[in-house]
Amino acid sequence: MIKGAADTPDSTGTDPGRRMFLVGAGVVTAGLVVPWYFAGRGPSRGARIEAGRGPGLAPNAYVHVAPDNTVTIWLAKSEMGQGVYTGLAQILAEELDVDPHKLRIEFAPADAAYNSPFAPMQFTGGSLSITSSYTPLRQAGATARAMLLAAAAQRWGVAADQLRTFGGEVHGPAHRATYGELAEDAARLRPPRNAPLKDPADFRYIGRPLRRLDSLPKVTGRAQFGIDVIRADMAHAAIARPPTFGGSVRAVDERAALAIPGVLGVHRIAAGVAVLATNTWAARQGRDALAIDWDAGPHADFSVDALRGRLRALLREPGALASERGDVAGVLAAGARSLDVEYEVPFLAHACMEPLNCVAQVTDEGCEIWTGTQMQSGDRKAAAAVLGIPLERVQVHTTFLGGGFGRRANPRSDFVVEAVELAKLAGRPVKVTWTREDDMHGGWYRPFALSRIRAAVDAAGAPAAWHHVLAAQPVLRGSPFEAFIPPGKTDPSIIEGAADTPYGFPNLRVEAHEVDSPVTVQWWRSVGHPHTAFAVNCALDELAQLGNLDPLAVRQRLLADKPRHLAVLNAAAQRARWGQEQEPGRFLGIALQESFGSIVAQVAEVSVDGGQVRVHRVTCAIDCGLAVNPAGVIAQMESAIVYGLSAALYGEIDIRDGRPVQSNFDDYPVLRINEMPFIDTIIVAGDGPMGGAGEPGVPPIAPAVCNAIHAATGKRIRRLPIASSL
Repeated sequence: MIKGAADTPDSTGTDPGRRMFLVGAGVVTAGLVVPWYFAGRGPSRGARIEAGRGPGLAPNAYVHVAPDNTVTIWLAKSEMGQGVYTGLAQILAEELDVDPHKLRIEFAPADAAYNSPFAPMQFTGGSLSITSSYTPLRQAGATARAMLLAAAAQRWGVAADQLRTFGGEVHGPAHRATYGELAEDAARLRPPRNAPLKDPADFRYIGRPLRRLDSLPKVTGRAQFGIDVIRADMAHAAIARPPTFGGSVRAVDERAALAIPGVLGVHRIAAGVAVLATNTWAARQGRDALAIDWDAGPHADFSVDALRGRLRALLREPGALASERGDVAGVLAAGARSLDVEYEVPFLAHACMEPLNCVAQVTDEGCEIWTGTQMQSGDRKAAAAVLGIPLERVQVHTTFLGGGFGRRANPRSDFVVEAVELAKLAGRPVKVTWTREDDMHGGWYRPFALSRIRAAVDAAGAPAAWHHVLAAQPVLRGSPFEAFIPPGKTDPSIIEGAADTPYGFPNLRVEAHEVDSPVTVQWWRSVGHPHTAFAVNCALDELAQLGNLDPLAVRQRLLADKPRHLAVLNAAAQRARWGQEQEPGRFLGIALQESFGSIVAQVAEVSVDGGQVRVHRVTCAIDCGLAVNPAGVIAQMESAIVYGLSAALYGEIDIRDGRPVQSNFDDYPVLRINEMPFIDTIIVAGDGPMGGAGEPGVPPIAPAVCNAIHAATGKRIRRLPIASSL
């Protein structure tokens, strides 16, 4: 972390407008094709950051070469287990010609210098960390290397093209110097505008497997997570929040709480009632001792059952048109063999292993925040608004995150705002720590969603028509990304993967209903793709059965003009031995989804015994374009499959009488080690644009498993989780 570094005001805030983007190569995020925004990354955007980094070479906001030969990379992205600590270091190390293991890696402060190349925000999400940082980091490394070569050429009186770099050193015909020895000379030179980049044929690090650079600091305890942060004279906070969505505090009796040893005080804040104490345990005891009279609010009778009924009714009404080709109505009316099915996915919690937490300190000079965040710009802006101070007086120190999955990019910065409010009231640093129950009951879930699919086959059994109607709460509405939604269009988080399905149905119509509810929702790992992948891939298997065709063959037919998709599909099917004899009692299911610029196909090998599902093996193929760190891509496929499989088998937040039912991992279970399938991942070499890896592995797993369950039992799973449907 930077201690005392000067921050550049993020004058753009967190409200990107469509007019700020320049047309260029598209990046897919949450179902939107967002054009690159080629913002200036030179001295004008990072000068104050660079000036605060001491002697040595700091040609931009990403790299610093010190006279002692320490080379530091400043990561603008958050490390929450997805591997950017390693992947981003590989990119810079490649162009700088430094062994990635020799880099000093630091998390960057919240500053406009680190805004995404396509939006005026600093955040981590949308599987965009590698894709959006690839060019800026290569340019940053190449600029530093060019300046070091120029400094050496001046010192030795030779032409720069007679020199080469290797392993953090510049080598000449008769001289050699470390980067540190040249750093101060290089710092006196003007950074080149367009330093030449390496030919990919010369890459030594990009494209090669590299073990995680953060493994050692994590296993030795040196890595600092948000929950590890301790400040002098810090108070600990536990907060009682309304038990119902839309509830509020009528009155509170704090006498019993104040009698608990260690309790320092009780405060009413926007979120509820907070107890401050000298330690977390005393704060929790004090919170539990509060006598609060809650007003249940206007949604005390809200339930998932009622929401289900409302959405099912909407599926029978025309929705906003999202995609159309051909004549779906005509084919369905012509009396072809058809199906009419509904699919449902539940509310889901993010269930990060590290509970939500934040430390805030408010002084006359401003505010400092220490937290594991995915949304530095949003948190900074929210803190400034709470305190009524300029943005530049808020510093955000990003720590390691013990899981994020979207939850730590909260559109209201909820857990950060709580800490800032309390630090202001207490006049001392305050750490807010949520319990697991706080998190499970706290909303901001993956939305509940329903799909209705009516589809038909022709005389030969091939898919002829596909009509998909969806109903769900939007997650981009009300967030900084709402500006990306074209006027009058459906929130892409509802329709992504459905309106733009790669399957080539000759007649297609997709409609959507945006619904509201008192339950707060936000992006969950892979955003809208899990519910669309589940509905599309499972209904496609039903359509194949209706036409007496093999599920793989149907997909191959529908992807005939999509060579990249077809290559991924075939790679997974061939490795899984699709169509060949399996072990007794083992059955296969297949699914494919394109999301976040990557194409993923998965084949699940499943057995079912007395209603108990066991997933033995998952064969996964991915085409993500250039894989900067193949080992990281494989790890992310494994991680996504575990996460998605846990949700598919068990995940559900039920709500009755306005209250969430699930509380902890006893009633919201995740996959245990003895349930873990063997995962075989194939990286398919493709020449397409670079895609993400953190999220695309989630969507295909639920439909692949459900399709395998049908192969094993003849039963269709149309409602998740599987445990509630078998």
